[in-house]
Amino acid sequence: MKNSIVEIYIDGQWIPAAEIYILGETVKFEYVPHYAFGDNPLPVSLALPISEPFPNLDGQVPSFLYDLVPQGLGRKYLIEEANRNGLPTSDIALAQIGAFNPIGNIRIDTAVTFFDQWKKRNVVTMPSGFDKKDIVQRSEEFVSHIWMHAMLTAGTTGVQGAAPKFLLTQDYEGLFHADSALSDERSLKHWLVKLPRGKTQIDLDILRIESIYQKIASLIGLRTFGQCEFIGNMMFFERFDREVDNQNNKVTRVHQESLLAAAGISGFPSNVSLFTLTNTIIKHATNPVAEAAEFIKREFLNRALGNTDNHGRNTALQILSNGIVQLTPLYDCAPMFRDPEMIPRSCRWIIDGYEINKLSEILNHLDLSDEAKSILHQSILSFANIFDDLPYLLKEHELEDEWLNLLVSRINSAKELISG
Repeated sequence: MKNSIVEIYIDGQWIPAAEIYILGETVKFEYVPHYAFGDNPLPVSLALPISEPFPNLDGQVPSFLYDLVPQGLGRKYLIEEANRNGLPTSDIALAQIGAFNPIGNIRIDTAVTFFDQWKKRNVVTMPSGFDKKDIVQRSEEFVSHIWMHAMLTAGTTGVQGAAPKFLLTQDYEGLFHADSALSDERSLKHWLVKLPRGKTQIDLDILRIESIYQKIASLIGLRTFGQCEFIGNMMFFERFDREVDNQNNKVTRVHQESLLAAAGISGFPSNVSLFTLTNTIIKHATNPVAEAAEFIKREFLNRALGNTDNHGRNTALQILSNGIVQLTPLYDCAPMFRDPEMIPRSCRWIIDGYEINKLSEILNHLDLSDEAKSILHQSILSFANIFDDLPYLLKEHELEDEWLNLLVSRINSAKELISG
């Protein structure tokens, strides 16, 4: 497979927006002229502004494409289905066949074709929908439905990460369907249902506690969205990359891309400096100070709650329908310090080869004016006060003493780094 069209969803239609050309080990990217010079076009990535329709990337693969590369079970399935070797050099080829229904507002035309051809080779069932009991128990009919519409029984190719996930859409009768199986006119809510990464009790606990962390984040004033509940070893998480207009039966797909994509960083590096990520937010956000504050607060909360899996694709930017660029609501915040795979803290405050941890020193290296840094400093200092109440909030939300005891020193350390 050589070339593909990147399509963007606008006003109920998929519009050709850009073309990618595979040239050996590199990828050439160009906006479609008719799109680029049309009326108020959106970029497919903040790292690729419309003002530069034919960018020279010096052989670098466009970073946003890595947000579309299937991971986890989706990757494994497509490697077998397409007879690929699974090496990193296959990443873009896998996106070309797997990005048929990804998070956000773009897709790749060759993936849509691949999926349509796949469905023709398989019997696609169209049940009337499923309730939560069917999903939690993984009823035979539900598993068959997910398989036919998402190409694997325990996940989907459209979501990043190692943990298996379902993308589901809920209709006006409250029943659930595979996301790609229900038309926008029938869609009430959109859900991401996450399963444990593994089968140990720790894996189950981590997912359960992630749902607690989401509630805590909302209580302490961080940006969250919609419902989040843990049912039968599954976490039902309302998606924020869809805006539903119930009166007009219309769904808007919201632009979303990881911080690595927005920073123009290709691949899956695990050691990107938090300064690089924060300054990327400052560069693109409509309100740079507010969004930098949101990100830094989340990072200190990560430290307090033991979320070591803070890599650059676990935070994303979105472009709302009104044009505002901001961080997405919080996601993937869990006590990963207890994960059986011993996941280390991926991103740190590294500058010139040295790690900085105290807030006062961190602020010195951000691309902001002194006045903006002062406002940012006061915002985060005020946020630090919630750490005194954090153990009580966690206990109120039924976090066991065993876990609380492991977090106390982390919470105290995070507060000290802010105020010390």
